[in-house]
Amino acid sequence: MLKPVLRCCLLSLCLLLSVTANAGDLLYRYTDSKGGIVISRQGVPPEFISKGYDILNDQGRVVQVIAPAPTLEERQRLLKEKARASSDAQLKRLYSSPEDIDRARDRKLAELDGVISVARSNLQSVRTQQANYQAQAADFERSGRDVPESLLVQINNQKVEQKRLIDDIKRYEAVRKESEASFNADRARFAEIMSR
Repeated sequence: MLKPVLRCCLLSLCLLLSVTANAGDLLYRYTDSKGGIVISRQGVPPEFISKGYDILNDQGRVVQVIAPAPTLEERQRLLKEKARASSDAQLKRLYSSPEDIDRARDRKLAELDGVISVARSNLQSVRTQQANYQAQAADFERSGRDVPESLLVQINNQKVEQKRLIDDIKRYEAVRKESEASFNADRARFAEIMSR
């Protein structure tokens, strides 16, 4: 019973020694700071790893090539390509045809047009209310009485509300313009993807 276990342990030890012996036979070839080719059993110094190197067996044959680290420009290009591929995949998941994009764009723009219309209507109401308050203030002044503080506060509140609504309308219009441009760019890209 002990013999099979002993054989298994002996076999494992032999394999381990074989792997260790082979690992010691590896050579590393790299270019040093002066441009010279260096072959070493100790490995590649850290300052040269990013330039890439070759791993050789004991006969001098290349068993593995470690490519140089990508430059900043290459990394940026790879990131752009990855982002483009992700964006393209999302377009294909969202839409099955350019007409789908057109329908989604039309829905979004109609929604934004509705929001802008409501904001403009609210702005008109605020302007009308302010005009009413100012007319009341003018009546007080014509009759020689002081305008009540509460009326002045209401007039000021209407001015503040007008400014807020005008800013909201500008923001909604900018979002509408960006949305339309984005959908049009998506449509053009989708057509390009599908034409391949």
